Amino acid sequence: MTNDAPRPSHAVVIGGGLAGITAALRLADARLDVTLLEGRPRLGGLVFSFRRGELTVDNGQHVYLRCCTAYRWFLDRVDGTRLAPLQNRLDVPVLDVGRPAGPRLGRLRRNGLPVPFHLAAGLVGYPHLSLSERASVGRAALALGRLDPDDPALDAVDFGSWLTRHGQSPRTIEALWDLVGVATLNATAPNSSLALAAKVFKTGLLSEPGAADIGWASVPLGDIHDTLARKALDSAGVRTELRTRASSVTRTEDGRWAVEAGGERIEADTVVLAVPQRETHDLLPTGALDAPERLLDIGTSPILNVHVVYDRKVLRRPFFTALGSPVQWVFDRTDASGLTGPGQYLAVSQSAADEEIDLPVAELRRRYLPELERLLPAARGAGIRDFFVTRERTATFAPAPGVGRLRPGAGTRAPGLSLAGAWTATGWPATMEGAVRSGFSAADAALRALGRSHEHPLQEAA
Repeated sequence: MTNDAPRPSHAVVIGGGLAGITAALRLADARLDVTLLEGRPRLGGLVFSFRRGELTVDNGQHVYLRCCTAYRWFLDRVDGTRLAPLQNRLDVPVLDVGRPAGPRLGRLRRNGLPVPFHLAAGLVGYPHLSLSERASVGRAALALGRLDPDDPALDAVDFGSWLTRHGQSPRTIEALWDLVGVATLNATAPNSSLALAAKVFKTGLLSEPGAADIGWASVPLGDIHDTLARKALDSAGVRTELRTRASSVTRTEDGRWAVEAGGERIEADTVVLAVPQRETHDLLPTGALDAPERLLDIGTSPILNVHVVYDRKVLRRPFFTALGSPVQWVFDRTDASGLTGPGQYLAVSQSAADEEIDLPVAELRRRYLPELERLLPAARGAGIRDFFVTRERTATFAPAPGVGRLRPGAGTRAPGLSLAGAWTATGWPATMEGAVRSGFSAADAALRALGRSHEHPLQEAA
């Protein structure tokens, strides 16, 4: 007897970051045989943890917002939602130490009223802006709300110039727009595309009252993006190969795909490239994109994290952000890191850190320890149990004006080959949300090429 059952379709996903994990899970859920290849010894891409003595250290502080529906899907899919809780309501302590009259604490927070009134009371009481500056913020926010982030014309405009034209003073940009924008875009307003800035502020602040509520992992990032993700992949039947880097992607004579990796040739019906743009460029078959050299024009932006372990508790809040100081955001990572005994572990997250990313550790220590003492009186006289630095020189793609025309979509001119990564055309900046959304899009493109019906997990993103 002959077996006439159709051969199951096989997919290869190259890259085990959030984009690749998402694509692999979606394809496996659609009943494809999936192989995931990752060159590192772990999953998670640029969202990972490592051991340093008794500590489990995150390479950087990553947060998400309630409006990040794709990343929330990811957390739920890997059974990690309970490990990355959201605030009940947006509440950001902002400490200004640049005032001649002395330090002052303010808060950016919302209430339960509908948009845009949910932020009005918090803005009225925000002490770091004058009355006229607060009024100007309201007018600019209304103008921002009228923009369409998908309008290609906005991509060519820088956010800083737009803010200036809409009455925003340098102080207002520093104390509000950049306070949020640098952390989410990884660039200051003059270096940010208006399209991406509009996406961030419209979605996070002007879509629904709770959209900007902040969430972050209460455990090491690797527990979610490596351990739980690997468990989910295993449960879905995905074959995951770590320490296995793809060296080529080519067409076979019968129109399928062949991936060379780790001395093995893997044939597949569809391939997802979920690696950084330069690596994607090197693996792309000829003709897959009209202008593959554009991938090399997508710049990158660094993030620096300064880690300090004190011999006593110096911060009572889970996090805060600063004005009038080189310090941007400070998070308490004591419990998540597994620190034992007396002391506290703080992580200082510095986005758009072009001027500091290559400074020696000793110089960063001289720069940041006095600043933390200025911000946190309890740190004065405290002993330093450990001080170290993590650097991600290519942490994100640079959201510069004009980047939108360089970002390719998920589909390519080569049937069965799709692209994923936060740098692709997701409409979002380089965030965990954007990475997961790109995985959705790549899986959808792969399934369409195979003629397979599928249902998008997020109705609004379909």
